[in-house]
Amino acid sequence: MMPRARDIVTVEPTVQRPEKMLRTLVLTAVLVSMSFVPGSQAAPRTRDAERADVATADAIIDAVYASISGPAGQPRDWARFRSLLIPGARLIPSMRHAPGTTTPVVWSAEEYIATAGPGLERQGFFEREIHRTTDTFGAVLHAFSTYDSKRTPDGQPFARGINSFQLYNDGTRWWIVTIFWDAETPDKPIPAKYLSR
Repeated sequence: MMPRARDIVTVEPTVQRPEKMLRTLVLTAVLVSMSFVPGSQAAPRTRDAERADVATADAIIDAVYASISGPAGQPRDWARFRSLLIPGARLIPSMRHAPGTTTPVVWSAEEYIATAGPGLERQGFFEREIHRTTDTFGAVLHAFSTYDSKRTPDGQPFARGINSFQLYNDGTRWWIVTIFWDAETPDKPIPAKYLSR
């Protein structure tokens, strides 16, 4: 039996309504889930960068080392550190699990501060640059910054490695976009070209 036109008109809105409800539910679920994505939450407000810290690539790299370094028990200048980083910047240590294998761990600034900060503050930690190679194109700068780490400014290094800095210049200042680093090991020595002055 063929349906009457009046029945089709009556049924049609009922068919569309569940589709609209489903679409609304899916959209709501997506929006709610996006509010829980790491990095979507606002970072703590921080001061503006000191002009001297961000005026040159040399200055901003030096400021990073200075802001994470200090004696045992001294809080680090995390406000200064945050002011150097572009929103959404990433800090990526290359974690070693077994000889010859590493896994990168991607941290936001806040994850780095929460994870690495207590150890830096509990123990004396002084990191300094001992060599750098740089490549630049337009607003982008990449620096291989060889470092050593000590417990006291005059102590012997307990670690060395390379920090790979990606910097961006917006025309008014430099920003840290990424710091990706790996530590030297007996089976992975730093090549001589990254050690000579």
